Amino acid sequence: MKASSIELRNLSKRYGNVAAIHDISFTVAAGTLLTLLGPSGCGKTTTLRLIAGLEPPSSGTVLIGGVDVTQTPASERDVSMVFQSYALFPHMNVIENVGYGLSVAQIPKAQVHDKAHAALAAVGLTGFDARLPSELSGGQQQRVAVARALVLEPSVLLFDEPLSNLDARLRRQMREDIRDLQRRLSLTVVYVTHDQAEAMAVSDRIIVMNQATIAQQGSPRELYEHPHDIFVAAFMGDANRVRGTLRRVDERMGELEIGPLSLEIEHRGLPQGTVDVAIRPEAVEIGAPNGKGLPGTVRKATYVGGMMEYTIATELGELFVVNLAVDRPLAPGSVVSLTLAAHGVVPIATS
Repeated sequence: MKASSIELRNLSKRYGNVAAIHDISFTVAAGTLLTLLGPSGCGKTTTLRLIAGLEPPSSGTVLIGGVDVTQTPASERDVSMVFQSYALFPHMNVIENVGYGLSVAQIPKAQVHDKAHAALAAVGLTGFDARLPSELSGGQQQRVAVARALVLEPSVLLFDEPLSNLDARLRRQMREDIRDLQRRLSLTVVYVTHDQAEAMAVSDRIIVMNQATIAQQGSPRELYEHPHDIFVAAFMGDANRVRGTLRRVDERMGELEIGPLSLEIEHRGLPQGTVDVAIRPEAVEIGAPNGKGLPGTVRKATYVGGMMEYTIATELGELFVVNLAVDRPLAPGSVVSLTLAAHGVVPIATS
């Protein structure tokens, strides 16, 4: 199985007067996993279908392995896709489902059987040959769908919301399995999801899409810690949006004032003056009232197992805060003083 690079150049897709995607350009290095992340209707699945050849672009170019495949039919692109619904044939057993694509291509029956067995072994389903899809769990059905895609030995593997039908615990397990498989086989993968945690867990790089265009792309850490705007900050996890005042101290650092709070922080090239600030919930530290921090009153308190979630009313507005002190929960109405950790506070140009 030989992985290929992917490159999209100024790709657009229109349906009448509606732009599904507009002037999208990016590359995926061979053997890496890129995730397209964004809300419903942002264009991520359309982008995936254009790579697969299931839709023709309105303009632009698709290259796979450096070869222009823009006008190449899907059947000739050496690309396999795992759909959200899995689309397994209910009347076929597991080994027949996995080997179906090879059978259609008129590969000798013994070779189909061997390749299908190898693909099932790759996804941890050895011994499941004779089972029908109805006899499998959701996670097992998802693995069969992956094996069916792998057996074709594609140079590019595409996933369209593959875990959305699974429960939370199984989603976590399956995303780890997909990541392990991608690394072990050095696959080139483009993965579509609207789940930020899922994207961060599986990706080498993430492209955040919004309204048919690319909002920002980078590593999971880069996007979480250095979002370009409030949309990316909010989509890459919870973020409190407040206004602050930035004063540049030197070429790298600045002094950021947020209400009564002040902290030294990287100014990220922003000019002095009013800025938007994204504050991650884990960056807000809760203390007893002391007259030094930001006064607040707990409005809501929710126990979620490993942490407490609080909504705290302040002069900056209501702040969403997470706190690990589950053994010392605060009751609604509690008066507190808030301070900020430098990590998780990001100044952003005002919009």
